[in-house]
Amino acid sequence: MIGLIIILILVLFLPFSVKKVEHNLEVFLFIMGVAAAFISGMMDKHLITKALVDPINITIAVLLAGLITKWAQSPLEKSILAMSKLLTPRIFLALTVIVLGLASSIITAIIAAIVLVIVINVLPLDRKSEIRFTVLACFAIGLGAALTPIGEPLSTITVSKMNEDFFYLIDLIGVEVIPAVIIFGILSMFLVKPQESTDGLKSEEKTESYKEILIRSAKIYLFVMGLTFLGHGFEPLINEYVLGLHPMILYWINMISAVLDNATLAAAEISPAMDGETIRAILLGLLISGGMLIPGNIPNIIAAGKLNITSKEWARFGVPVGLVTMLLYFIVLFVFY
Repeated sequence: MIGLIIILILVLFLPFSVKKVEHNLEVFLFIMGVAAAFISGMMDKHLITKALVDPINITIAVLLAGLITKWAQSPLEKSILAMSKLLTPRIFLALTVIVLGLASSIITAIIAAIVLVIVINVLPLDRKSEIRFTVLACFAIGLGAALTPIGEPLSTITVSKMNEDFFYLIDLIGVEVIPAVIIFGILSMFLVKPQESTDGLKSEEKTESYKEILIRSAKIYLFVMGLTFLGHGFEPLINEYVLGLHPMILYWINMISAVLDNATLAAAEISPAMDGETIRAILLGLLISGGMLIPGNIPNIIAAGKLNITSKEWARFGVPVGLVTMLLYFIVLFVFY
C-alpha cells in the first residue's frame, strides 16, 4: 500500500511541478501505470491484453478525425465564414459551442478543440471576446466528449474500468451533461461581446502536418494504455480509502481536476464496486472543474497552446464560471436529486 501511495503522489504532483514530466506525460504515466500494476499484484495476461486493446477505438477516432480535419480545412473555413454571415454573431457563437460540445463525443475532444481554433482564426474578433468564447467552448467540449468512450481518455478509462458498453456514460450523465453544453452555448451569447477587430487570437500554425497527426494518435494510445495499468493498479488503494467516501465529498475533492488531468484522476478514483450515484458525482466534479484552468483538460491545453492564451487570462474567466457551475450542479445533485 505504501508503494501505491508513493506512486499516487508522484502521478498527482510531478506533471504539475516538473516540466520534463509534463512534456512527456504519456511515457511517465505508462511507467507509473506498469509500476502500480506490478506493486499491487494486478499485472497479468488479462490486464496486458486489456491495456493493448482499450486504447484502439479512441486512437482510431483521433487519427481519422485528424486526417479529415486536415483534408477539409479549406472547405471548413469557407463554411464557417458563410455561416457567420448568415447568422448574427451571438447566435453563431452559441451554435458553435453547442455543436462542438455535442460532436466532441464522436470526433473526440482533441479534434473539436482544433476545429475551435480554426473557427477563431477565421472570425475577426477582439481578444477578450475570443478568450471568453474559447473558455466556454472548452467547458462544453470537455463535458460533451465524456458521453462516449471515444470522446476523450477520461471516458475511455471509465467505461473500461466499469466494464460497460458504449452507451453507459450517456445513460449515466447525459441528463446532466447535454443541458450543460446547451447552457454554455447560451452563456456565450451574453458573456461574449463580439466586435470586429484585428487584435484577436491567432494560431501560429494554420495546418497540421501528417507527422503531427500520427504522433498525437500514438501519444493518445500510450496515454490510455498507461491509464489502464494505473487504474487497475490502484484498485487496492481505491478499495481501502475511496469506496467509503460520500459522493458529495468526492464531488468537491475533484476540484483538483482544475490543475491536474481529469483522466488521470478518473483512473485513480473509479472502481467497479462503486454505485452509479458515486460515479456520477466523481465524473461531474472532474468534468466541470476541468474547464477552470488550462491543465485541467485536453481541449484547454490544445486551444490555449495554439492561441497563446496565458494561464492568468484563462483563470480570470474560467475560475468564476467553473465555481458557479460547480455550485449549481451541487445543489441539483445533492439537494434536489
